[in-house]
Amino acid sequence: MDKPVLQVRELRIGLRDDSAVNLVHGVNFDIARGERVGLVGESGSGKSLLSLSIMGLQPTAIEVRSGSIRVSDHEVVGQNEKYLDTLRGRTMSMIYQDPMSSLNPVRSVGNQIVEAIRAHDSGSRAVARRVAIDLLGSVGVRDPHRTVDNYPHEFSGGMRQRVMIAMAISCEPKLLLADEPTTALDVTTQAKIIELLDDLVDQRGMSVIFVTHDIALAASFCSRIDVMREGEIVETQPTAKLVAAPRHPYTNALLAAICTFDTDPNRPLLSPIVDTGTEGGNSA
Repeated sequence: MDKPVLQVRELRIGLRDDSAVNLVHGVNFDIARGERVGLVGESGSGKSLLSLSIMGLQPTAIEVRSGSIRVSDHEVVGQNEKYLDTLRGRTMSMIYQDPMSSLNPVRSVGNQIVEAIRAHDSGSRAVARRVAIDLLGSVGVRDPHRTVDNYPHEFSGGMRQRVMIAMAISCEPKLLLADEPTTALDVTTQAKIIELLDDLVDQRGMSVIFVTHDIALAASFCSRIDVMREGEIVETQPTAKLVAAPRHPYTNALLAAICTFDTDPNRPLLSPIVDTGTEGGNSA
């Protein structure tokens, strides 16, 4: 049986200058080859911090205090930047939620993709450019032979996100982390990006962590959902089972908060998330 692509064990993450506060505590989970896992929770639950830590990109004020993160059997915790750079791109890669702040505004998108490719491939720039053009075409960027030389501001929000996806998959990573990749997009564009990710993941056999506050969006894409609250994973279930019969009160509250167009005039369109009374928070 294949080893998991990702193994996280007893992970604790906290503030460097406050040893009493853990922002993520005691997290354990695995992701198998080709599995799509939704990491769901409200803002501040720790889901983005967890995904950044898997990449070794947590903010300087944050430290991984203990535990293990293994990606394709490579340990991430405690490694230096030079070693992590060998993993980022080819072993694991990330799609960020705001492409305008993630892409360099003064470099063409083609040059940025070429740079990502050549960081892990000793081939010529000309070959990397041809790969970049093919990648842009594969993610639905129009007229890639011409737009490869365009700058980020010349693309729409949806097209910029497609560029980010092309860059993220350019070195064929085994694990793809998508951190709120559709947050800044309208509903129609959001659906197109999810459809694109769906096709690319199937074609390339990647494992995916899909980070989102939108449990309905996660359910449309993921085979399993892990629900985070106050730095802990409080529930893990296959998507269909979690939606049909959530076990944790917080999961139930997240599902109840989904905006619907119910025909019952006495039912509110949006149910608030209330305190479930469960313990959690910032204890060590």
